[in-house]
Amino acid sequence: MSEKARKLFEALDLDENGTLTREEVIIALRSKGPSLAASGDLPIWAVGDEYASSALFDAADQNGDEVLTLEEFAAVVDRRFGWQ
Repeated sequence: MSEKARKLFEALDLDENGTLTREEVIIALRSKGPSLAASGDLPIWAVGDEYASSALFDAADQNGDEVLTLEEFAAVVDRRFGWQ
């Protein structure tokens, strides 16, 4: 797991409970995405609309429980964003 994935997960974890919900991912990417991209913590092409954010969530939710752990999230973003 890359440090970038961990940092992005923490930025998206709005309630700081150690997991991500679909709503958190959508809201956080909408509100924080541009600044995360500007700082290099998120590829600019990854700043998408609600559909793209929801699709990222679905790709990462391997067990279908509608909650992402750091491990689930990192496995997808590291591969998708070329961080590992």
